[in-house]
Amino acid sequence: MTTDPPPGLTRFNTSSDSAALAALHEVCASTAWGSALLSHRPYDTADALFAASDTATAGLTADDLAQAMAAHPPIGRPKPGDPTSAREQRGMAGASDELRAELLELNLAYQDRFGHVFLICATGRTGEQMRDAVRTRIGNTPEEERAVVRTELGRINRVRLTRLVEAAEAGE
Repeated sequence: MTTDPPPGLTRFNTSSDSAALAALHEVCASTAWGSALLSHRPYDTADALFAASDTATAGLTADDLAQAMAAHPPIGRPKPGDPTSAREQRGMAGASDELRAELLELNLAYQDRFGHVFLICATGRTGEQMRDAVRTRIGNTPEEERAVVRTELGRINRVRLTRLVEAAEAGE
């Protein structure tokens, strides 16, 4: 028994290159990542798309990774009018002013140490869990942190790709 692919995957597979690249850019701002995924269309299954994403994420250069991270807002400060960052950072919605202030301070210290935004797959995490993660990760070496960032980016990409392939209509 064969099952039809999710509607969003069919739409992604059959859309123009420019429309597909625009959709991929909403998932991950790395041009190299988007180009890699585009070059393997069509995908038979969502799992095939996820595997291609994982491979592309693993192959990102330092510059590609920086390009991807530059599109992510700091934890606790989603981009105004951006439903994706607001949805993903929902765990901060009820955070106290103290927690928000502490996260801002930690974000700045992290950025000073590593030169980029603190990147974490925030989906399903509370503000306290994100605070604890930045507290822990700020002690990493730059090499350790690059590996963690790559893993977190891969998780974020999977969450966003899942939403893309499961969407019944464009723009969901």
